[in-house]
Amino acid sequence: MTAPATAPSAAQGLTGGRAAPAGSLPRLLVLTDRTAGTRPLRDVVRAAVDGGARAVVLREKDLPDLERRRLADELRPLLDAVGGRLVLAGGALRSQDGPHEALHLSAAEPLPALRPALLGRSCHSAAEVRAAAAEGCDWVTVSPVYLTASKPGYGPALGPSGLAALVPGAPPAYALGGLDPDRARACVDVGAHGVAVLGAVMRAEHPDAVVRALLAALPEAGAGLPDGAPPAPGPSPRPA
Repeated sequence: MTAPATAPSAAQGLTGGRAAPAGSLPRLLVLTDRTAGTRPLRDVVRAAVDGGARAVVLREKDLPDLERRRLADELRPLLDAVGGRLVLAGGALRSQDGPHEALHLSAAEPLPALRPALLGRSCHSAAEVRAAAAEGCDWVTVSPVYLTASKPGYGPALGPSGLAALVPGAPPAYALGGLDPDRARACVDVGAHGVAVLGAVMRAEHPDAVVRALLAALPEAGAGLPDGAPPAPGPSPRPA
C-alpha cells in the first residue's frame, strides 16, 4: 500500500511516504512516560524540544481516549513550532486520526485499516525486525539494548553485538533501552540509525541538557531533516 499523496513533508520532522530514507529521519526519538518524573509532561517535552528533540513518541496508552487526545493536542504545537513531529504510539488514537498521522505500533499490534503516512514498530527479535521490514515500516526500535527499568520482561539485554546482528536488512533502527551519550554513539557505530530514549529524558532534572548531550554524541542527520541546533551552553545533564 502506498502512502497518501498528501503525506507530511520533511519540514515536519519525519519524512512522509513508505520506507523513508534513513537520511531524512532524526537521530533521536524521545518516548514519553508522564509517570517517570515529577514534572508535567508538557514541561518535559517543551524542555526536550528546546534541547533539540524533533520527534517525540506519545505513549500514555493507559489514558482514556479523550484525555489522551487532549494531551496530543497540547504537545503537537510544541513540535510543529520547530518543524518536528509528534508520533502516536498505537492504541486508541489510531482509528480517529486517519492516514496522515505518524504511528508507532508495538510488535503485536495489527496495521490500521488506513495505513498511516509514517509507520514504526517496536521490535525485540530478528523475527519481529523481519516482519516490520516486510510490511514497509519506516523505522523500528530495537530493545532492550541495555538493561533498563523501562523495558522489563523482554529478555536479556542485547548489547551492541546483539543490536548489530539485528540491523542488517532492517528499516532504520533506533536502539532503545538504557541509553546515555556514550552508549548512544556505540549503537550508531554498530549500524543503528539513531537512539530512542525514555527514562533518561523523562526523569531528568534538565531534559534539554540530556537531549543536547545525546545529539552531540550522534552523527548529524541528513540534510532533509536536521536534528536540533548544536549544543548550547547550559547545565550539565545529571544521571537519569
